[in-house]
Amino acid sequence: MGRDVVQVQGHVPHSPDDVWRTLRDFCGPWHPWIATIREERGPNGARIRAFTVTGEDTLYREQQTYLSDSDRVLGYTHLDGIRGCEAYDARVTVTPAEGGGSHVGWTATVRAPAGRLGEICEGTRKVFAVGVSALAGMPRVPAAPEQMKSIVPAPVETRVFDDLPRLALSVTPDGGDGRLCLFLHGIGGARSNWVDQLQAVGGVMRAAALDLRGYGDSSLGAQQSTVDDYCADILRVAEKLGAKRLVLVGLSYGSWIATSFAMRHPEMLDALVLSGGCTGMSEADPEEREAFRLSREVPLNAGQTPADFAPAVVKVLASPGASQAVRQRLFDSMAAIPAATYRDALTCFTNPLERFDFARLTMPVLMMTGEHDRLAPPAEIRGVAGRIWDAAPRPDVRFEVIAGAGHVCNVEAPDAYAGPLLDLLGRLP
Repeated sequence: MGRDVVQVQGHVPHSPDDVWRTLRDFCGPWHPWIATIREERGPNGARIRAFTVTGEDTLYREQQTYLSDSDRVLGYTHLDGIRGCEAYDARVTVTPAEGGGSHVGWTATVRAPAGRLGEICEGTRKVFAVGVSALAGMPRVPAAPEQMKSIVPAPVETRVFDDLPRLALSVTPDGGDGRLCLFLHGIGGARSNWVDQLQAVGGVMRAAALDLRGYGDSSLGAQQSTVDDYCADILRVAEKLGAKRLVLVGLSYGSWIATSFAMRHPEMLDALVLSGGCTGMSEADPEEREAFRLSREVPLNAGQTPADFAPAVVKVLASPGASQAVRQRLFDSMAAIPAATYRDALTCFTNPLERFDFARLTMPVLMMTGEHDRLAPPAEIRGVAGRIWDAAPRPDVRFEVIAGAGHVCNVEAPDAYAGPLLDLLGRLP
């Protein structure tokens, strides 16, 4: 079996945003060789384009595997149509060009028998070159005026499950389809951090935000919490609410817990949404984990509570442009955490049970982080998104940077956060 890489690069006189508006429409008929095209959906809601080309009867099918509006990157893989093709993975990227306009880079990695490899690669090179030329010759398409969908806030009620440990949730009405979107807050948060997302998502499917053990109205367990305990709590919530399928949405500590659950129960997840983190301390060496824990326990050991050092934490969490109202929300959730809960969470976070195997992520994955996130900066999360794209058996990954936001991006920019989230939920089968 042979392997080769096809690369085509070209200059387009239009702005990157103008070019990207055309390219990001995965099922758009903009390429001049397209005769017919239609959109299909994979088993997990993945976008698939089925198309024919002029002069051929063959039906080609390709699946979108990666999308980033922030970086203007689109990835896809071949499913059907190219005779003798063992694997075909492509990506197209749009970046600003020096001197104006855009640079378009189109790459495909092809695996095929030696007798077919050269022919497939030559055909691919022609497809890419014609596509870049077509983009350069297209008239500029002005951006359509942004239309915000009106969201009717879903009603939210409090539910408390009193078996020990006690778990408290904010829950929207049952959608009747056995699916639940469950939100998991960060180490300095609470379920109240998700009020905007609950109201938005509740109109699409049933949603719930959980107070993790010891936070808000939930209680700590009898022993030190482990990530397995959190995963058991998620299973318990699903059982109590009659949910057979889950979408987990995490922020920071909650993202690490959500990914840990996905490692153990991938068959239960319809999608995984990770913001402000993913791997947590699972890839840090023991010395780094211990230093992290000790540094954050210094004020606790001196007799302070989270309320005492909440102002310093808010300075790290908030973006430079965060409003006073946002800063107050971040302060209030941090200040409400009992010292014992904070210590329990720190110990759990710095004692991960495994290094994640991203090949187990068989569900769509959406990753978001704030532009000004100091704890999970865009470069770090972009790298993890790329690793998931490489490792997942049939990836469906999206990565976005929330402009202007800090670490708790869902609180600072709820509308920007809701856009990719609702897009993902809207295409689930």
